[in-house]
Amino acid sequence: MAPSAASTSSAAAAASPSAPASSSSLPFSPPSSLLIIGAGVFGLSTALALARRDAFARCSITVVDRSNPSQPGAFPSPDAASVDSSRIIRADYADPAYTALGEEAQAEWRKQDKPTDLGAQGRYHKAGLILVGDREPPAPPPGDAQTSQSEGLKPKMTGLDYARASWANVSALAAKNPQLAARIEELPNPDAIRGALGTGGGSGEWGYINRNSGWVNATACMAWLLDRVRETGRVNLVADTVVSLERDGATITGAKLSSGRVLTADLVIVAAGAWTGGLVDLAGQVIATGQILGYMDLTESEQSQLANIPVILNLSTGLFIIPPTDRVLKIGRHARGYINPTPLPYPPLPSSPSSSAPQTVSLPRTTLTHPPSSPSSPTIPAEGTTSLRVALQAMIPWPALHARPFSRTRLCWYSDTPTADFLVDYHPRWRGLFIATGDSGHAFKFLPVLGEKIVDCLVREGSGEMRGKWAWRDGGEGKEVVTEDGTRGGQAGWVLEEELASG
Repeated sequence: MAPSAASTSSAAAAASPSAPASSSSLPFSPPSSLLIIGAGVFGLSTALALARRDAFARCSITVVDRSNPSQPGAFPSPDAASVDSSRIIRADYADPAYTALGEEAQAEWRKQDKPTDLGAQGRYHKAGLILVGDREPPAPPPGDAQTSQSEGLKPKMTGLDYARASWANVSALAAKNPQLAARIEELPNPDAIRGALGTGGGSGEWGYINRNSGWVNATACMAWLLDRVRETGRVNLVADTVVSLERDGATITGAKLSSGRVLTADLVIVAAGAWTGGLVDLAGQVIATGQILGYMDLTESEQSQLANIPVILNLSTGLFIIPPTDRVLKIGRHARGYINPTPLPYPPLPSSPSSSAPQTVSLPRTTLTHPPSSPSSPTIPAEGTTSLRVALQAMIPWPALHARPFSRTRLCWYSDTPTADFLVDYHPRWRGLFIATGDSGHAFKFLPVLGEKIVDCLVREGSGEMRGKWAWRDGGEGKEVVTEDGTRGGQAGWVLEEELASG
């Protein structure tokens, strides 16, 4: 393994030549040392892409994460968004740019000839995806419609709008691909949706099925990614929690760890997912939101009957079901989510050297950060449990399942942006700092290509369209971040502690 330039010294590193505070448009010059904070899909995929690029052959690369890479199944941390039994894989987007990127990623997911192929060994399942919407969207939270009208805002895209736009984009792909054309089908009414799902139930009033989409075992995929990173021999993995960023004037020089150790580097990439806001002030751009998931144990017979159904996702409610594996069924909700305002023991990096840092931000609350006081302590609010059961009863109307308890529930923490576009850019007012976050609950499907796209942004190359979508956005300070891309169910502004306390 190449020696790391990250050290325990507290001395300031030289100012990065690659990210002047006044501009991020100057020619890129590779740093001699690079520190990545976070080992989720953003952080590890970036590390792999960097290790494979000739331009970074002389750059030492360090990844620091709060979990221990020497413990099997513990790195990345099991409460991270990247780690779970399953994630939906689709090129089904209302935005043509994400449709194209999803199709590029799916070409890699489908490779299964060798055990080391990403999609091999049961990691990828081309089960199909039913994408649906309701003709009448759920009632908006009080004041939303009035506020939008008074501010002259355009009507928000509904779930049905999104599904129809996605159908148009996938159909455009199919016009050039006979194999895909044979695998997509409009589902114009609830009867057609029920027939395609094959459980006797359904959801939504219009939709379509794309049998080229599917799902992956996320935990297994992250293990695959970690193996590929280790195989490069180029990446130093450090197990510790970053508590703050180190700075010298307007230059970021490294990170301070909970152990007291300081890692220094010429360039720091913060890719900490929903924890990013605790390190860097991203007010108005990114917020951590908790999303409900429930897991239900099945019998062998139930597993057999449900194993080959497609994924179904209702974009109006956000509710979805993924086919079971190992006799466990997963039900979830892709929603506006719960926020968790948290006082910070260490203030994050302010928005500029002359600004003050926020004292409270929304941060994840998980069973690892907040172990339950008893086995019966709720991990998701009662409202969430009820919502998951409504989805289950509609999508799989089998009486034997409806009263069966969930074997476990959890919150999956998103790093949400207003438009659901990622945030992948240099910080405009701090030298030596690059941000890669804002997954908005849909980044995992891009794992095969995400790291390369992030490094393209880092070196200021590649698609100008995606770089524009992922660029730093000033002007949002003081505004509440709510993702409104047409895929989210639920209400905005739910506070987790209040909802848990409401029973």
